[in-house]
Amino acid sequence: MANKAKQRPATLSVYLYIPNIVGYMRVILNCIAFAVCFSNKTLFSLLYFFSFCCDAVDGWCARKFNQVSTFGAVLDMVTDRVSTACLLVILSQIYRPSLAFLSLLALDIASHWLQMYSTFLSGKTSHKDVKDSTSWLFRLYYGNRMFMGYCCVSCEVLYIILLLIAKNQTENLIKVVVESLMQCSPLSLLLALSIFGWSIKQIINVIQMKTAADVCVLYDIEKQHKA
Repeated sequence: MANKAKQRPATLSVYLYIPNIVGYMRVILNCIAFAVCFSNKTLFSLLYFFSFCCDAVDGWCARKFNQVSTFGAVLDMVTDRVSTACLLVILSQIYRPSLAFLSLLALDIASHWLQMYSTFLSGKTSHKDVKDSTSWLFRLYYGNRMFMGYCCVSCEVLYIILLLIAKNQTENLIKVVVESLMQCSPLSLLLALSIFGWSIKQIINVIQMKTAADVCVLYDIEKQHKA
């Protein structure tokens, strides 16, 4: 009984780490954002993007206050993946072909889930440890914070822009994007930069998924040899 009593305060302390509290705030912000996504697109965009920016804040807090935790890392990734997935589902209801956004959702979840599982099989402490990868682009993505930040921000900004410029519930995706790019405005420039970073991120997702799948297959082969 005494041991259990000692464990409870320690467990509670991890839940109350500053970066984890920031993580809870991100969840609340996203819930409010998606509650108003159709009635107030501007408010949604501000709340959603602020929540996204807090992703960098909780990482900084974890390093600054020496409060890095496995729970915090999982909370961070789950929040990222779920929020992006929800936005992609909403876009799939607005644009045609809707399969484009559902495919992006599947790629995003599959690549990150496989990466996390392959990290576990490899005995690594972080899914960002890809120094042994044969892909220079994959190594650059996880090795350079600025490059990684550009790609991630580009994806979220692109999805937010698509939501903001949609005028009805049955928009043609290609038509809307082309017309927006042809306007030669600050928005079209931002859209072009976002599309470029988004494209790189999707390539990296494919590389990540294939690399992680290879790790899983090699693990199975080694397991069969040992049997």
